[in-house]
Amino acid sequence: MIRERAYPVDPWHIRETRLDLDLLAQSESVFALSNGHIGIRGNLEEGEPHGLPGTYLNSFYELRPLPYAEAGYGFPESGQTMINVTNAKLMRLLVDDEPLDVRYGDLRSHERVLDLRAGTLERTAEWVSPSGQAIRIRTVRLVSFTQRAVVAFLYEVEPLHASARLILQSELVANEQLPPMSKDPRVAAVLDHPLQAEEMLEQRTGGLLVHRTKASDLRMAAAMEHLVEAPGRHAVTTEGHPDWLRTTVACKLEPGQRLRVVKLAAYGWSSNRSLPAVRDQVGAALASARLDGWDGLVEAQREYLDQFWDHSDVKVEGDPEVQQAVRFGLFHTLQAGARAEQRPIGSKGLTGPGYDGHTFWDAETFVLPALTYTQPSAAADVLRWRHSTLDLARERAQTLGLQGAAFPWRTIRGQECSAYWPAGTAGFHIGADIADAVRRYVQATGDLDFEREIGLELLVETARLWRSLGHHDRHGRFHIDGVTGPDEYTAVVDDNVYTNLMAQQNMFAAADACQRHPEVARRLGVDEEESASWRDAAASVHIPYDRELGVHQQSEGFTRLQEWDFENTPPEAYPLLLNYPYFDLYRKQVIKQADLVMAMYVRGDAFTPEEKARNFAYYEARTVRDSSLSACIQAVLAAEVGHLELAHDYLGEAALMDLHDLHRNARDGVHVASLAGSWIALVAGLGGMRDFNGQLSFAPRLPSRINRLDFSLLWHGKRLRVDVTPEEVTYSLRNGGGAARLELVHHGKEIEVTQVKPVTVPIPEAPPIGAAPRQPAGRAPVRRVGAGG
Repeated sequence: MIRERAYPVDPWHIRETRLDLDLLAQSESVFALSNGHIGIRGNLEEGEPHGLPGTYLNSFYELRPLPYAEAGYGFPESGQTMINVTNAKLMRLLVDDEPLDVRYGDLRSHERVLDLRAGTLERTAEWVSPSGQAIRIRTVRLVSFTQRAVVAFLYEVEPLHASARLILQSELVANEQLPPMSKDPRVAAVLDHPLQAEEMLEQRTGGLLVHRTKASDLRMAAAMEHLVEAPGRHAVTTEGHPDWLRTTVACKLEPGQRLRVVKLAAYGWSSNRSLPAVRDQVGAALASARLDGWDGLVEAQREYLDQFWDHSDVKVEGDPEVQQAVRFGLFHTLQAGARAEQRPIGSKGLTGPGYDGHTFWDAETFVLPALTYTQPSAAADVLRWRHSTLDLARERAQTLGLQGAAFPWRTIRGQECSAYWPAGTAGFHIGADIADAVRRYVQATGDLDFEREIGLELLVETARLWRSLGHHDRHGRFHIDGVTGPDEYTAVVDDNVYTNLMAQQNMFAAADACQRHPEVARRLGVDEEESASWRDAAASVHIPYDRELGVHQQSEGFTRLQEWDFENTPPEAYPLLLNYPYFDLYRKQVIKQADLVMAMYVRGDAFTPEEKARNFAYYEARTVRDSSLSACIQAVLAAEVGHLELAHDYLGEAALMDLHDLHRNARDGVHVASLAGSWIALVAGLGGMRDFNGQLSFAPRLPSRINRLDFSLLWHGKRLRVDVTPEEVTYSLRNGGGAARLELVHHGKEIEVTQVKPVTVPIPEAPPIGAAPRQPAGRAPVRRVGAGG
């Protein structure tokens, strides 16, 4: 686990001032670079030591068997695993024939800096070899946002006290050896050397490798080229084999002289294009990178991020640690989706192999909200990818005896890859989560062309699923039985409130969209009778409620289940799923993550303020946060019901999930949803932003330890800035022309904002609240104390 303050607090940088070999894997995730198409972990350039090597291409995967002790009808037969592709990071240095290896000799200094504004990872080090030769190295790397196929590296080295013979070996390596990723020998066999060589090309300053996967039949190419600057005589040669290429630069330098090598690398892959086409694609990408050169790539990266931060930054005064963490979170959220371009966003992005690289419901529910209001084109592209998998979702629904589309719980390409039926197949709410992302995007952008071409069909097919999955009882109430909501500790239940309310919204949204686009609706086979059946089912959805306790039931009968014995659950027993049988979890009142509380955020229009306060207190005492998805949502509801200090505590947990490795699994990649969730906790939580029924509203209030919150978001092409202090808030528009105006709601009152006239309004006095809710024994969040967090 990363100790607190492992990275000094800095508003725009993540700085590692010393190398801790015990934490290499975690730091490799933190320092990973990506653009949504290519991802490279923050491994040391020399390759060793390492925690977990990793280079990834979005949606480049291998098929593997799914093990079952007892198979059943409808169980997925194969899984998909994102694989480690050809590694271009390797640049090994030999100093007078001794390899630079930080485990040997004397590492006098070592610093790595992730620059959130420049989009680069810089490393500086001074090392003395076992024989006493001292050198200084500086490396910089970037994954280009402007040229999505390009990765670039700068490597500089100079001797400090005596002349030195330097040999730099820069490589492309496929099928590099990895730590074992599965205990199942069948899976291990598939993932061992998953790439088959198809072509190798070597030139004096670089070369190219083309490989193909064995089972998924995907082809990829990786190429590299080197620009070398060295005083005096130097030699550059390249040699190659089917699985590796090595370009060697040899020179002899005097103290004060410097070897400078720029390595340009390009990646491309396809499931359809021929070998020559993929080969030529990466060749063209290299030519484009060479045209800009190192300085041009760095400048373009900075310009891209300047624009992003100009309209996406969140400023937090009073808690510098959260300020750093939320920018880190936004940076990784951008990296996950910026150039995904109709590919999914995995739960780890492209920062590590966790969850096999799969995408889940958290992409639409946690990551897309942040992107929708800051980088809407990226959000639209993810939904276009979902739309491209509709045929597979329809097939899955047919297999399950249902109509419409049943989207997979976890996947890369679009097929269901979950071998755990209660959380996988039964987690039908993912369909409504996708529909919610469509609704949110269209409301925020006004993009009716997208709704007509992409969104409507997603809404229609998911609405059909709900109408098929649910049923009316003899009293006319609509029930959805045998499903699993967000809380995977309460599985295969009837009338999960989150699922029912999201399905309700889904069916109403589909019917409304069909009215807006009647010709497209007719083409999809929707008639008035079907649309009316959605409205009828939505209007009669059953929402369980315990009148004796005065709270909603997470699912039918939940509040009558036996209570979990939290007092006698030792701290080391968390997460519970690793230490108790699911059978025991399913029949007790213990909650893995926000579920009904999540419903009160995304469907807050379905609850009264009094219901929210009572529900929050009841479920807070039963939620253990064994999921990284929980803290940010608990922050939102804590803020809404008036517990601002608790909201601040949960905000800190969500934001610091990876910088402090709170769940002790950052080695497998960052938690993109939790990092995006820190934006949600600030904007929707402390900022009180909601967008129900197309109406943008805010109800900001700050905890005592934060004295200012400043954020921007896009709404119908207008850039709205919200600047909150403890006493007042200023709303202003930054673009859209002098006539631009925006109507919004502030603490229940309508106001109008124009570009020429910002509006400053007071924050009303907070209503009285009851006692602070309690958490399960030992599961309270860490308090945010002091101005420094």
